[in-house]
Amino acid sequence: MEIAGKTALVTGAASGIGLGTARAFAARGANVALLD
Repeated sequence: MEIAGKTALVTGAASGIGLGTARAFAARGANVALLD
């Protein structure tokens, strides 16, 4: 799935799976909005 340049909204991003998900999206070029 191509996510570079797209925006991802990640909830629970302060730790755990949410944080890992946010980092993975960012590493693949997505714009990431974090919520906790």
